[in-house]
Amino acid sequence: MAKPNYSFEKRQRELAKKKKKEEKVKEKAGRKAGADGEPESVADEGDGAAPAADSTGQTPS
Repeated sequence: MAKPNYSFEKRQRELAKKKKKEEKVKEKAGRKAGADGEPESVADEGDGAAPAADSTGQTPS
């Protein structure tokens, strides 16, 4: 019976991971390029920053 080649299997897994990651990056870049004219989602707007001050210089409570 043949001995399993674990190095070959590991290399194949690494190549599969690398390919999948590159596809994700490519897809993400495509979505970003296609979203230039579209408004951002509501989830991105809430970045945790303090609310803006009104004309009197006081922050709303």
